[in-house]
Amino acid sequence: MKIALCGTWHVHARGYFERAAGLCEIAGVYEENEEWRQKFCQKYGVREFRTLDELLESDADGVVVCTATSEHVRVIPAIAGAKKQIFTEKVLAPSAGDCDIIEAAIRKNGVGFTISLPFKYRSGPLTVKMVADSGELGKINYIRFRNCHAGSVDGWLPGHFYNRQECGGGAMIDLGAHGMYLIDWLAGLPETYTSVFTHCHGREVEDNAITVMSYPDGLIAINETGFVSSCCPPTLEVGGERGYVKYTGGKENCVVKSTKDSGGKARVELCPDMPEPIMQFLTGNQLPGCGISDARNLTVMMQNAYANI
Repeated sequence: MKIALCGTWHVHARGYFERAAGLCEIAGVYEENEEWRQKFCQKYGVREFRTLDELLESDADGVVVCTATSEHVRVIPAIAGAKKQIFTEKVLAPSAGDCDIIEAAIRKNGVGFTISLPFKYRSGPLTVKMVADSGELGKINYIRFRNCHAGSVDGWLPGHFYNRQECGGGAMIDLGAHGMYLIDWLAGLPETYTSVFTHCHGREVEDNAITVMSYPDGLIAINETGFVSSCCPPTLEVGGERGYVKYTGGKENCVVKSTKDSGGKARVELCPDMPEPIMQFLTGNQLPGCGISDARNLTVMMQNAYANI
């Protein structure tokens, strides 16, 4: 495909662009902020689209969307109307209503849609899901995911990531998205949500967060995240009536399990990595799990997590 980039707001915009540039012809870049746009285009030597209409009228086959989350409901339907394939950074939109508008435009125009839910395609979570789905843990009653970084502590997270209007929230809606879609992937949508959000650095939005969710059958799921923790590897664990399985990322990058039948803790051979969503989009080989229904479910979970905050 010939690719255009819509927005450089997101911290992943540069990484997505560089992957696209390594595989595809680049049509150009649109960014509403003129200073950001000029700096980005000069760095990479690519064409500037000074308006969204210029991008829409270009010969790009697909568009990578990295605008503010709040802008998705405006730009994604327009891109769909121009019959261009769509890749977007998570989350899709702050509200389920906005997701409905986006989904209607995608379906009406028959364009491809991919959202970035990368942990679903990594060896550790894939291995945990394989064990959980096998039945050897018995009835699942507990899921926990923890994923944090030190973006606030070390000062590398851009200031606009703390803008409630642009982001829709703070650490939970951004980094916490990974835990939400993994929980949905493993167990479906929860019934109840209880959140605790704190402000360690006095920002407008939370930088330290946890959401506890429950299901009708008694399962409890916990999603922990934040911008204020250093040296914390991502952790995913699933417990059942006959055993548990746990993934630890970072340098360890391992999965261990212990069941009533195994006689103790043992490492599990990792499943191979699968292509992440951006690569699925760029190569035209989308796998299940990163489509429009998955995107909407993530927004529904976030809406519920923030409902009583």
